[in-house]
Amino acid sequence: PQRMSCGYILCTVLLSVAVLLAVTVTGAILFMNHYHTPVTESPPVISTNPEEANALVTIEKADSSRINIFIDPNCPSAAGTLGRVEGLQTSLLRALTDHDAEAKAAKSQQKALLVTVADEVAKLLTHAVQLRADSDGLKKGHSAMGQELSALQGEQGRLIQLLSESQTNMARLVSSVSDVLDTLQKERGGARPRLKADLQRAPARGARPRGCSNGSRPRDCFDIYASGQQEDGIYSIFPTHYPDGFQVYCDMTTDGGGWTV
Repeated sequence: PQRMSCGYILCTVLLSVAVLLAVTVTGAILFMNHYHTPVTESPPVISTNPEEANALVTIEKADSSRINIFIDPNCPSAAGTLGRVEGLQTSLLRALTDHDAEAKAAKSQQKALLVTVADEVAKLLTHAVQLRADSDGLKKGHSAMGQELSALQGEQGRLIQLLSESQTNMARLVSSVSDVLDTLQKERGGARPRLKADLQRAPARGARPRGCSNGSRPRDCFDIYASGQQEDGIYSIFPTHYPDGFQVYCDMTTDGGGWTV
């Protein structure tokens, strides 16, 4: 029994080693095949469009890239092959020429647009400089206007003060004139009774009333003023309708004198 168990264990170990060796060899083979065996690509997908005059053939590869080819779906004939090739070449040249013309026109338009944009930018810059200069001028004008307004306010204050002083002086002057007029009126009111009393009082005996300086008989106070007597006072006049004469008060100062009061 002891020999049988040892043999069983030995067989098991050998079998395990053989299995492990087989797995290792298989893995190595698969690993080598994975890196050295070329991978075959899937065949491209080809589609056609027979409804067109020249059918469009599209070849789509496995990497999603496409190739478009124009071909003639009809059977080629040896007689018309050269003509078709020349027509295709002409069409291709025309397409290239149109593409170049469009590219040149686009470049010309872009260049013209750039020139126009440059001109507009220059105009905008000039306008911005002008606006800045106008703004500076307005600021200076505003400052000068503020100074002028301050000066005008000062002048207005002085004028108001002068008007107040002149109004006060005018009130004083009016008051003084009123006082003078009141005084004159009072004096005149007091002089009238005295003058009336002097006129009504009989002349003193032997007294000679004043008349013209040349001894003539004056008709009114103007004759007395013309003769040289130019002092206010009582004089004797001899009007034509009263040849005996009587005494009057002559005003020799108002408006040139010679007034019979």
